[in-house]
Amino acid sequence: MDSLVLFCTGALLAGGLYWFVCILGPAEQKGKRAVHLSGGSISAEKVQDNYKQYWSFFRRPKEIETAEKVPDFVDTFYNLVTDIYEWGWGQSFHFSPSIPGKSHREETRLHEEMAVDLIDVKPGDRILDVGCGVGGPMRAIAAHSRAKVVGITINEYQVKRARMHNKKAALDSLCEVVCGNFLEMPFQDNSFDGAYSIEATCHAPKLEQVYAEVFRVLKPGSLFVSYEWVTTDKYRADNPEHVEVIQGIERGDALPGLRSYSDIAETAKKVGFEVVKEKDLAKPPALPWWTRLKMGRIAYWRNHILVTVLAAVGIAPKGTVDVHDMLFKTADYLTRGGDSGIFSPMHMILLRKPSES
Repeated sequence: MDSLVLFCTGALLAGGLYWFVCILGPAEQKGKRAVHLSGGSISAEKVQDNYKQYWSFFRRPKEIETAEKVPDFVDTFYNLVTDIYEWGWGQSFHFSPSIPGKSHREETRLHEEMAVDLIDVKPGDRILDVGCGVGGPMRAIAAHSRAKVVGITINEYQVKRARMHNKKAALDSLCEVVCGNFLEMPFQDNSFDGAYSIEATCHAPKLEQVYAEVFRVLKPGSLFVSYEWVTTDKYRADNPEHVEVIQGIERGDALPGLRSYSDIAETAKKVGFEVVKEKDLAKPPALPWWTRLKMGRIAYWRNHILVTVLAAVGIAPKGTVDVHDMLFKTADYLTRGGDSGIFSPMHMILLRKPSES
């Protein structure tokens, strides 16, 4: 009898361990599992050193707004976090407004489809995804619009992940991924029928640079929509708590300084765009986008324990624990930013490149 109890207990523990390590916490479309966490294109033995370099660089973001090294460190950031994002969040690295009766996955898809609906493209049109990540939005937008989507990301590892996901989704005929810097895009002038960016241009040292590049590659008369990360009209630079929250978001998300909502349209006009519409999609009647972070606190702790175990036994690279801890703390800053209303990750601006006269 004792041996039977021992056997059953052992089997239960083994089954629980398998579930905890191999099944728990995969991406929403099962794109990444915990046992496959890596440092992207960074070799396993260098993950911890790269994390320390990243943290040192972005510790004081307001001091590096014009730094030429920002793109390289954004690339490092996405090598460090891409697998963790996919595993714990899904293939779309952005937020979306909460919608009653809808799952997080459905909310995300609707938010992405709205972007392409705003730029009024037709099936077969060639459109640009500015900062495509691993291509979650790209695939949703291609499937919804039947437009041909070309995505650009600075991170080579994300290019590989996006191409793999595109092929698995049978959307590789509509989705193309290019490795490059969106401040100097390898595309011809006037070559796209539309463009969108979903929470990506916040990584640019100067927004004017990326907007100018988008302007250059768009055909005259075409539309560009961007969901921007901004400080809102409630932010006060003389409020220490506000400053702490915003700087916490900046250093935890590789941002060379968050911009004010009031600067976005002026920047767009400066490079030649016409402003068609501007709206903060996070404001009421939209429901809070940050509830997903609040509801995920138990999952964060659960996942952190798992990451710690995997790193201790050598399955996950050293430094993965530090990266996950950084993201956990950043989630708290994002939640505080949302709760207080001083930060929005979805300030939408719709722009048109003027038609040639």
